[in-house]
Amino acid sequence: MSYNIDTTSLVDKVEEKLIELINNKNLSVGDSLPKELELTELFGVSRTVIREALLRLRTIGLIESKKHKGAVLVNPDVINPIKRILNPNILLPQTLKEIFELRLIIEVGLADSIIARITDDDIQDLEAIIQNEPDNPDQTLFEIGHEIDFHGKLYEITKNQTVIDFQKMLIPIFEYVHKSNIVVSVTPEDGFISHRELLEIIKKRDAHALREAMRNHLSIHFKRILTDL
Repeated sequence: MSYNIDTTSLVDKVEEKLIELINNKNLSVGDSLPKELELTELFGVSRTVIREALLRLRTIGLIESKKHKGAVLVNPDVINPIKRILNPNILLPQTLKEIFELRLIIEVGLADSIIARITDDDIQDLEAIIQNEPDNPDQTLFEIGHEIDFHGKLYEITKNQTVIDFQKMLIPIFEYVHKSNIVVSVTPEDGFISHRELLEIIKKRDAHALREAMRNHLSIHFKRILTDL
């Protein structure tokens, strides 16, 4: 009697074991993993399974093959693997809403980095951006282009490349959710803080005040997300 072995499940397990091996041996960027033959003996599986598991680690950018060194650990790109699957057309509405909300949560937390790193040139750039905005933004629902320009500049000011790349990755999701019926449409309430007012607070270099102002500025979006909960 013969039995069919679920090789996909086996590859999953070996992939997990390889990551455990990396952690247990305290391997770091530039270090080599054991050779394929060693891994087959260590895990008791075929070289085909080992190669498939290693391929998965290459796909997510955790290792790369180098001549005479075999599989070598590299500093992974944490954004690109997520970017590949972040297509608004294939994500469920609840997932899209959660990603939309995540963007809001991140922006409230940008205040300290913005105040610590902003320059006079950055302020001039923000001034130029708001010149194209309406005089009474509190009377209409925001225009997506203005949001992307102004908030994109705030991300840039942080000089945190991971945060900047993450924001760029979220823009298609943000636009899709905004233009769809996934979240309700609401108008700003009394006390709404505009981009112009945010800029005036930024000029005072007060991180605490900016955090509070950003919460107020984004409250319309939180309301859109949380209204139907």
